[in-house]
Amino acid sequence: MSEAGGPPLPEETDSGLPLRAWYGPGGGEVAAPGDPPYTRGLRPGGYRERLWTMRQYAGFGSAEVTNERFHYLLERGQTGLSVAFDLPTQMGYDSDAPEALGEVGRVGVAIDSLADMRALCRGLPLERVTTSMTINAPASLLLLLYQLAAEEQGTGPGLLGGTIQNDILKEYAARGTYIFPPRPSMRLITDTFAYCHRVLPRWNPISISGYHIREAGATAPQELAFALSDGLAYVEAALRAGLQLEEFAPRLSFFFNVGNDFMEEVAKFRAARRLWSDLMAERFAAPPGRCRQLRFHAQTGGATLTAQQPLNNVVRVALQGLAAVLGGAQSLHTNSYDEALALPSEQAATLALRTQQLIAYESGVARVTDPLGGSHLLEELTERLAEEARELVSEVDRRGGAVAAIEQGFYQQQIQESAYRHQQLVESGERVIVGLNRFQDRVPVEVPIMEIDPRLEVSQRERLARHRRERDRKGVGAALERVEETAGGEDNLLPVMREALARGATVGEICGRLRQVFGAYQPPAEL
Repeated sequence: MSEAGGPPLPEETDSGLPLRAWYGPGGGEVAAPGDPPYTRGLRPGGYRERLWTMRQYAGFGSAEVTNERFHYLLERGQTGLSVAFDLPTQMGYDSDAPEALGEVGRVGVAIDSLADMRALCRGLPLERVTTSMTINAPASLLLLLYQLAAEEQGTGPGLLGGTIQNDILKEYAARGTYIFPPRPSMRLITDTFAYCHRVLPRWNPISISGYHIREAGATAPQELAFALSDGLAYVEAALRAGLQLEEFAPRLSFFFNVGNDFMEEVAKFRAARRLWSDLMAERFAAPPGRCRQLRFHAQTGGATLTAQQPLNNVVRVALQGLAAVLGGAQSLHTNSYDEALALPSEQAATLALRTQQLIAYESGVARVTDPLGGSHLLEELTERLAEEARELVSEVDRRGGAVAAIEQGFYQQQIQESAYRHQQLVESGERVIVGLNRFQDRVPVEVPIMEIDPRLEVSQRERLARHRRERDRKGVGAALERVEETAGGEDNLLPVMREALARGATVGEICGRLRQVFGAYQPPAEL
């Protein structure tokens, strides 16, 4: 079976010609799928054994309206959930904070307390569906809220599966939703690794992101190099914190962008698996198997979408999704055609999901593992990408590792220079963007866009005020004191934060206590 409840993929073409699970000699310089360094895939059976998780990113307004969208997508065949949080939540502010004014529920769902998470999860089959949460600085808090809500619904921690992004290093380099300085942020991450190992064994405690690095303007080799360098930094931090490699490395996951250059993107994913396997063996003596296997979620390139001729984005997304599948993604989000204009409408989100389903069940590409393997072009691109990325990883090492390289501005400078070169090519017309700098329409094409009801922000603030009135204020205050005290020591923060959230503390209140101990990160002026 290719997925739980889904039909098995045929082992023949539509005309009845038999297909092997994979093709090629195996052994020698090009190892077979399932063999180190996993260039050709993690399993010989590939998608015959299990299709990728179709995980459409969604979240807007209140927890209730986002919950409705999740049910809508699951009814249409989505196989995993993916939560977008609003900017205040990402920055550790409650919806009634002055900094949150005008931003509540705009680019994702507002989650202030356990009451919001209960509403978000209501009626969802959390014991069967894995959930990905795109959250970084306060990632541990959102994970704990999800665990608490799931337990109230009867799903124990041993059954709970999913991923938190929890990748703070790329926030300093490419995105900007950081709260605390790098060193205490790394402590929160390794505390989360340890907590998940003990309490949530099926949870991926981090999704190391090249996606946002690429969105900021990086090239494919830079995306690989900086994401893998960040991954090495997280491994080193976890080992320094006393964790054993086998306690966390098998649950590391990655998150990559899918750009427009079809063959380069397929090669990039193959190069990523090869290079990570080699680096884990060289640096940490990781044995073959899950400690060396790079598992990744892919998302089609948001920066490649155009507001001009938005229906062209349907074709871009289909090609990018196909590249991710040919590259062996474990999980995939396909963007909606209207995302350059607004949050996805139901119609656009459904078409994006249908795109994945068409690739899975009609194109035939999922029936064979690494179907383009052996192409002279693909093999050379894979080799070149791995070589260039390794050279950049070595440069990051020479600068003292990922944290030091980011503090020096190396990542940022490299990304900015690449983004500038790309923009020059677009503006000169040397790099064609259909509908943008060539083949423009005289009359713009109008598509319906979704608008967020401004009353949702008002109702969210009212809900939060009611929550504050009804909770045990004395118990919350004592729990917050324990959080602050623990932050000043060395014990794992997650158990005391879990207690505070269970008693009714909010995300903003806990982040406020952590700010008092850790401080708030301010990037150097020259960056």
